[in-house]
Amino acid sequence: MKKYICIFALFALPLALRAQATLSLDSCRALAIANNKQLLMSRENIEAAKYEQKAAFTNFLPNISAAGGYMRTSRELSLLSNAQKGALSGMGTALGTPLQQAAQILAQLHPELAGQLAGLGESLTGALDNAGSALVDAFRTDTRNMYAGALTLTQPLYMGGKIRAYNKITRYAEELARQQHNSGMQEVILSTDQAYWQVVSLANKKKLAEGYLELLQRIENDMDKMIAEGVATKADGLSVKVKVNEAEMTLTKVDDGLTLARMLLCQLCGIDLSTPITLADEQKADLSDSMPMATRDIDMLSVYALRPEVRSLELATQMYRQKVNVVRADYLPSIALIGGYMATNPSVFNSFENKFKGMWNVGVTVSLPIWHWGEGFYKVKAAKSAARIAQYRLDDAKEKIELQVNQSAFQVNEAAKKLAMAEKNLEKANENLRYATLGFEEGVIPTSNVLEAHTAWLSAQSEKIDAQIDVKLTEIYLKKALGQLK
Repeated sequence: MKKYICIFALFALPLALRAQATLSLDSCRALAIANNKQLLMSRENIEAAKYEQKAAFTNFLPNISAAGGYMRTSRELSLLSNAQKGALSGMGTALGTPLQQAAQILAQLHPELAGQLAGLGESLTGALDNAGSALVDAFRTDTRNMYAGALTLTQPLYMGGKIRAYNKITRYAEELARQQHNSGMQEVILSTDQAYWQVVSLANKKKLAEGYLELLQRIENDMDKMIAEGVATKADGLSVKVKVNEAEMTLTKVDDGLTLARMLLCQLCGIDLSTPITLADEQKADLSDSMPMATRDIDMLSVYALRPEVRSLELATQMYRQKVNVVRADYLPSIALIGGYMATNPSVFNSFENKFKGMWNVGVTVSLPIWHWGEGFYKVKAAKSAARIAQYRLDDAKEKIELQVNQSAFQVNEAAKKLAMAEKNLEKANENLRYATLGFEEGVIPTSNVLEAHTAWLSAQSEKIDAQIDVKLTEIYLKKALGQLK
């Protein structure tokens, strides 16, 4: 939902900005969050961590892979030697000599069978030669072109707890990316609020400086008339002119500072720096219109639960503890179930044939490290030390956060007291200015006293504005310390 809100702010708020150049604090925050490049990168880190977690979960599932190959050789494998091939091919010829001798003996005994016996010997010799040649051909392997393919399935059964630990690490990493994004968002909101109230402060000081300058200019005109009538000296007129020049210089400085502060706020909100903007709180006469935050009975456990920094360190501690299991798993037995199908051409399941034939296989593999000269022991000890360092870092952060919360609460109370004092000082300055103005108009109070009264009034007004802005900022700092800045 936050993602869609940011996308809506990214497109809708610039349109609203063109329609009206008045921005509230919430709209400035929304623009800053939608346009901040660091937050955009942290969102991508969340997406990357999410996919890493999904990839880690796949290690629980069977892994299927396929492989294939072809090889051309210059010579084929032979199951018979050259001598054996020659003997089989000439088997009929080798037996021909004894047959001929037997035929001659029979021919002497029975002359009428001589021709028949001679033909029988020749046909038998040829038949044996052909049978031997066929046998030689049958023993040919024809392995000059060889093909092979395999399909393998591997299912981890026990890997020393490495897969489970790695899966937990990736889950912690995803949550860590989210907490870092939340922490970055709070920093953006804090920077935006600081820039916003800085503009409001300078805008009010500009109006104050303009009113003060206008007042001094009226006094200057009155003083010129009094000098012309002889009821005031030129020294009195020069002192007023000096104050007018100082007021003009102060107004110039405030105006320049206000311009730069608006540019900074535009940059944070992703707006063009030359865009004329007006803030909603610039028009308020009194900025201290809200009740101060309660600074008592702060539950630190709730603060720790809300602070993204604490949650990030807790996740980092959990990740280091799981890394101990990952290191230990490298030196524990690993068991996996394997199965597959393998086919070759030529195949040897029915003598040598130029056909693809294969077979199924299934089995279990076990790997057990026996001796590594204590390498695993030392690595596990090192991983445990890293886990303890992460825990110490978390404890240290909690102590510093507790101190930060107490300091922020003290600053809120102090800012409220300063504002009350500034309001009392302003009441006295207003009363003093009223008496000085009446006395000056009646001619019983010199010009220097009137100028001093105006200077004191200007200082009291400026201190009140600073105190009001300080109340706003200290409340923001306290919310940031409590993890409630959203």
